[in-house]
Amino acid sequence: MSQEKLSEFVEATAGEFGIPGVSVGVLVGGREIRASHGVTSLDNPLPVDEGTLFHIASTTKTFTATALMRLVEEGRVELDAPVRRYVPELELADERAAAEITVLNLLNHTAGLDWNLVDADEGDGSLAAFVAKLAELDMIAQPGARASYSQAGYNLAGRIIEKVTGLTYEKAVAALVLEPLGLSNTFFDLDEVMVRRFAVGYNRGEDGTMRPAQPWKSWRAGERGNNPGGGIVSSVSDLLSWARFHLGSGDGVLSAEALRRMRDRTVELRASSLGDGFGICWFLREVDGVHTIGHGGSGNGQFAELLIVPERDFAVVSLANAGPDGYLFNQAVARWALEHYLGVVEQEPEPVPHDEARAREVVGRYEIDAMNLDIAADGHRLTLAVGIKPEIREASDADMPPDYPAAAMGFLPGDGDEYILTGGGLKGQRGFFTRDESGAVVGVDLAGRLFGRVPDAS
Repeated sequence: MSQEKLSEFVEATAGEFGIPGVSVGVLVGGREIRASHGVTSLDNPLPVDEGTLFHIASTTKTFTATALMRLVEEGRVELDAPVRRYVPELELADERAAAEITVLNLLNHTAGLDWNLVDADEGDGSLAAFVAKLAELDMIAQPGARASYSQAGYNLAGRIIEKVTGLTYEKAVAALVLEPLGLSNTFFDLDEVMVRRFAVGYNRGEDGTMRPAQPWKSWRAGERGNNPGGGIVSSVSDLLSWARFHLGSGDGVLSAEALRRMRDRTVELRASSLGDGFGICWFLREVDGVHTIGHGGSGNGQFAELLIVPERDFAVVSLANAGPDGYLFNQAVARWALEHYLGVVEQEPEPVPHDEARAREVVGRYEIDAMNLDIAADGHRLTLAVGIKPEIREASDADMPPDYPAAAMGFLPGDGDEYILTGGGLKGQRGFFTRDESGAVVGVDLAGRLFGRVPDAS
């Protein structure tokens, strides 16, 4: 497949979704093919190229997990050890959980921790200060009981790296991973970013206009507490090298066996567009009979997607600088690349016809610490809206990404508890409803996170 075909698709799709700047890379048959389009900034435009820096947000977790796996191979960390062996000061809302959570529970999102602390920017901004406040975070399950995607869990994993190495998390990841692999265009520090070509993130308002996203990451400059879960800034060129490393024999950083272990399923995921299960960090997903691993990231107006097909020595990286449609752009790129380079076609499941009685069972408000999710029915269709809690948005002096307005959803065939979003900025996202012992709906999973139902809010 030619460079020209990829460039044509990238340009057309960026135009379709109205993304100012995008950068895409494909690794196929040992060859790297790259295509970029658009500009870094609408107000101060420079052409986006393969070296342009984007905030890759939660794709950072793959670096955190890999650094921890290196410490495991060196015998300095045990995956099955309790986190308190390395972070003895850990306090959580549930003392039993604090004593039982293992390192692996953090890496495969089975620690039972809610998504994140919403006021983590208060204090000195350090990772130690973040972890000191984890007792304020709700527990949604006992350790090991189920998977629920947790930013806080990965930040805690970053604190393990600090305690074991005696370095800051950022310096440790550089020493353990970035420097040995020659990833010289991958950073945490905004001082490094501002002297290079970087993409400005944008959020589209209700009137369709684009506004620059501030802060540039999803938190203020100097705040380090969320770095292990989402602080890396990188380029398509470096991320292709990162994918090549994970497809290889370890390059002296990890053994091939350890890399394969990261791809082995450790827990299943139900009805999730993120995948069929978690390995160590990686989302595992079967597409058209082919096994893939991957991880995405959603920052403030910036979106990243990394998808790898180990059995075919293939990877695709897609970066976009506008929300919410950067997510849809990246998904379109990944689907196109799989089909055109590998002949792998992803089919989205079709929802069943609307059933108002079933719909009424799930109508109501659901929440995590930072967000509300509202499901409504009007007799003809079911809709889902999700957004930052108004009180949190009002209390913050930082701009926050816009909410996702109500979009159509439908139940999938089966027991009636699985669904797919059929419209809006999260189109294609799948999830499921959780019931208690009496059969009442008490929660809904979206993007791998459990939102608990708010009583009497239907």
